[in-house]
Amino acid sequence: MENTEPKNNDLGQDAPKPIENDYELHKANPGPAEPAVTEKNENGAGKALIWVIPILVIALLIWWFIFRK
Repeated sequence: MENTEPKNNDLGQDAPKPIENDYELHKANPGPAEPAVTEKNENGAGKALIWVIPILVIALLIWWFIFRK
């Protein structure tokens, strides 16, 4: 018999839980708190990583070419 439960995506994960309003009622298996779902990501690390990773890769390649035996 096939599994007919609705899935969220192709990976087979269940749908996400709704925002928790009554923690005491669902204490054993609560959903996420509202701030965890609604907060903005203003200070992401993406802009810094765009510059840091290529510079590190280039520096390590230069070091490898100069100091290899």
